[in-house]
Amino acid sequence: MKKDIMLIRLLLVTVLLVFGVLTACGNETPPATSSSGSSKQQTDAGFGTIVAVGDSLTAGYGVEENQAYPALLQARLLREGFFFQVVNAGISGETSSGTRSRIAWVISSLNPDIIILETGANDGLRGIDTLVLEKNLTEIITSIQAEGIAVILAGMQMPPNFGRNYTKQFAEVYPRVARKMGIPLIPFFLETVAGDRQYNLADGIHPNSEGYRRIVAYLYPYVLDVIKQVSDKP
Repeated sequence: MKKDIMLIRLLLVTVLLVFGVLTACGNETPPATSSSGSSKQQTDAGFGTIVAVGDSLTAGYGVEENQAYPALLQARLLREGFFFQVVNAGISGETSSGTRSRIAWVISSLNPDIIILETGANDGLRGIDTLVLEKNLTEIITSIQAEGIAVILAGMQMPPNFGRNYTKQFAEVYPRVARKMGIPLIPFFLETVAGDRQYNLADGIHPNSEGYRRIVAYLYPYVLDVIKQVSDKP
């Protein structure tokens, strides 16, 4: 009998304790956290949109989507308090002609504040005349600027086995276009990974996940400069 009474008392105490905890939790105001504070800042500041336009190097061929440079760039921007979503608009195999044909759709559909333009590698791999590449880049950038959108041009280079003349002419296109159009240039998109097996897939062309982290570290200052310019606009 004593055991039964003790058990009943224990159950009553347990019920009262649980009820008390639930009541306290229901009436308690949740403490402020860094994530909720960050969410408020994001709501107050609003989000800008950066669109990464390009080929397989932008799309992230051979790696998970969250390992490609647009996703890594967005993560770093948010960590450092810059509220921009970065949209991956890369298409594997695309040439500068393909980019030119779809840039109007990119602008109208995604409404970017900034475009990072990385295209032309497939032109080079196919031996397309560099005059065609230059014409396409100029027309793409003209279309972007006509909408008041900031643009960063990512330079590209070809490996030396494509011939000295062609590789030289190809590499010269990007700085010439950037000067002519008055836009910032990332000198060579693959600067920190090109030719290094530990940062590329087995094909030796496409970056692996670690390679993309290095690419983001390299291009980040260029992106940040443009973000500040856009933010300073009245």
